[in-house]
Amino acid sequence: MKRRITIWAGAGFLIACCWVLYAFATAPDYEIPMWTFARITCPAVLAGLYFYWVLLINVVTYAIVGLIVEALRRKWKPVR
Repeated sequence: MKRRITIWAGAGFLIACCWVLYAFATAPDYEIPMWTFARITCPAVLAGLYFYWVLLINVVTYAIVGLIVEALRRKWKPVR
């Protein structure tokens, strides 16, 4: 289970890194649909923090979501 939660946290880090790179590449151009998608996949963007805090908060957020999902997955897994 620890490995899966680490994968969830890694996914959160990669998603946040991609949004940071996108923000640096298109700083003056704010396309509304893209930033709406960014707010959904990277909730720390809503806080308006510095980029390194967004990375850390997104990793923690995805780790917590992964913990919940994996706990529910284990609970509802059919018995063999």
